[in-house]
Amino acid sequence: MLSTKHSRVSIILVCFILGFMLAVQFHSTQNTLKSSTQYQRAEELSQRLLQIRHERDALKKQYAAQLKSPDKLSSAAVIEAGASAVEGPGLVLTIVDSDKKALADENVNLYVVHDEDMLRIVNELRAAGAEAIAINGQRVVATTEIRCAGPTISVNNERSAPPFQIKAIGNTETMENALKMRGGVIETLGVWGIKINMKAEKNINIPAYNRVNNFKYAVPVEKGDNK
Repeated sequence: MLSTKHSRVSIILVCFILGFMLAVQFHSTQNTLKSSTQYQRAEELSQRLLQIRHERDALKKQYAAQLKSPDKLSSAAVIEAGASAVEGPGLVLTIVDSDKKALADENVNLYVVHDEDMLRIVNELRAAGAEAIAINGQRVVATTEIRCAGPTISVNNERSAPPFQIKAIGNTETMENALKMRGGVIETLGVWGIKINMKAEKNINIPAYNRVNNFKYAVPVEKGDNK
């Protein structure tokens, strides 16, 4: 009987020690993830910039090829400039701030959605082949700015507060995989409790760009002009 009691006490003690060790390891892992997140964000933004440069070079080649087909060029240019509303299959994303409470030694800004987070999502969608994107009803084009404006985010000089909705037309599976990849934007923001709800739809409507840009310095180069 005494031996049985000793065995029970030993088992309880071992369980307590194992539970304590697991708790310490979990806390240590969370701290490691959080401490490396800012570095990861900078590294990922650098990689996205490199991808955009590659896309720019590819678009230059595509543009040169399309010069031989004016009809196709006109159609593509209208879509890329956002001059017309478009529709097609795609994703609808809803991004909301974290509902977690920051610890005493943490920056509360890490738990809210920032312009750099929106840029990462947009760049990831573009890299995955998105053909048209809108943020809270604002069409994203080449001149679109995405920046913090106090507690809001400005897109095309229109301020929006969370929740943010991003619509993207393109291959839904490719875009979804790009966002969900290991170490990607959803996993990284999830460390801070920032939620990205994603829904694939067969038909999405994205409005046209509703502003007029006045170009003071950039002028078209005439065909055959080698200056």
